[in-house]
Amino acid sequence: MFIAYFVAGPLGNNCYLLAPDRGTSAVVVDAPVGSAATIEHALDEHGLELAAVLLTHGHLDHCAEAAGLADDHDAPVLIGAADRMLLTRPEAALSPELAGQLTDLLPEPLSEPRRVETYEPSRPLLIGGLTFTVLPAPGHTPGSVLLRTSTGEQEIAFTGDVLFAGSIGRTDLPGGDDPTMRASLRDVVRALPPQVHVLPGHGPFSTMATELADNPYLTDAYLEALN
Repeated sequence: MFIAYFVAGPLGNNCYLLAPDRGTSAVVVDAPVGSAATIEHALDEHGLELAAVLLTHGHLDHCAEAAGLADDHDAPVLIGAADRMLLTRPEAALSPELAGQLTDLLPEPLSEPRRVETYEPSRPLLIGGLTFTVLPAPGHTPGSVLLRTSTGEQEIAFTGDVLFAGSIGRTDLPGGDDPTMRASLRDVVRALPPQVHVLPGHGPFSTMATELADNPYLTDAYLEALN
């Protein structure tokens, strides 16, 4: 598998590009503010054709470039059903300050991509020659998901803003919900095997072994606050 990543946007978002190999179809995981030109350069450099943009959730810093990028390649954007409306109403899930900071960077108001699909977690997602397991993990947003796949040598999970190295995503923005987030951490995140490599939406990479050992938000003491 070919996999590349880079950081874009004022909030330091991780953007990922995956393909079975160079010269094949590719998928992008999250398309933050200012990422389109770098993605296009990487596609050209490695002879890749964009098959889809996969979004971990609908916050503007993760999906700002998704519609333009996908439409330019006649590719679909995939998103959790509960977050679809954020593709055109990003302010509904952001504080006024954060919405202003990000929307000021957009060249024009967002419009829904020509092709939008919502995830069907009950079955594997087969796209661009790759296979993903879609794991709903609401709490940061109602439609947040983890996207799990294999490179052939390593198991990886794109965790968006659900799980970071040593931390988790916030739940105080509109649409966030702390008890729901804790349930996702307990039932979805902690169920990932230790060997899974964690590729989050911000910050450094990690492994589930490290997170299960060191992340204070995955401890029984924290998650028992559900009760």
